[in-house]
Amino acid sequence: MGEALLSRLLSQGQYSPEEVFLGEPSPERRQVLSEQYSIQTTGSNQAVIEASQVLLLAVKPQIFELVAKDFRSARCDDPPLVVSILAGITLAQLESVMPGWPVVRAMPNTPATVGAGMTAISMGSRSLEEHGALAKQMFSAVGQVVQVPEGMLDAVTGLSGSGPGYVAIVIEALADGGVAAGLPRAIANQLAVQTVLGTAQLVQKTAMHPAQLKDRVTSPGGTTIAGIACLEELGMRSALIEAVRTASSRSRELGKPSPEKSSK
Repeated sequence: MGEALLSRLLSQGQYSPEEVFLGEPSPERRQVLSEQYSIQTTGSNQAVIEASQVLLLAVKPQIFELVAKDFRSARCDDPPLVVSILAGITLAQLESVMPGWPVVRAMPNTPATVGAGMTAISMGSRSLEEHGALAKQMFSAVGQVVQVPEGMLDAVTGLSGSGPGYVAIVIEALADGGVAAGLPRAIANQLAVQTVLGTAQLVQKTAMHPAQLKDRVTSPGGTTIAGIACLEELGMRSALIEAVRTASSRSRELGKPSPEKSSK
């Protein structure tokens, strides 16, 4: 996700390569990123922190405590805006490591890699309106942005953050159904992808409620109502609802400290 943002921000001219300083522990990865994007890279997170005005924190939440050491030891007279995309790591946790720093939490999703992402942001206690504007500008480069209270971010994670995985399964299942009904695989895949894409665009552009669209394409005694009745019988709606709830719960768990292992 960090590279997706980097690529789009550079390609849209929001930042020039000379303005980007990236911290990456892997020498091989640093070389690849430096050559591909013509940016400065380093193995020292602390160096990046001290040199930044806007800092994108894009590491796995499981290693947050390790990275936190770099923030605690950094010397910043004018602390940068920290924009974190770490699932489950709360503003309180971030601000305890960066006391007095402006912090914004963000939850983008993988369609950001093609500029069709959905990002929700939440503001920290020291973040000003200008910091929110900077964060919105950053994520607008990869799609749409909404601002929500932090208490909603776990639900955002379960829906739009994890949602591309659910939709990918739906697309795959539709294509498999087409193959089962006699279609060649390539045609079934094309039909499934374009059907999901086109339906999403129709709902978005018309602002039509999904239930209204469903009713419009469901004729009495027709094929669509037969298929929908099958989906309801097999529990597709309930399965998706529970997937979002389960992923949201997992997001909350990621933000909790790991229990200490009992000594034997």
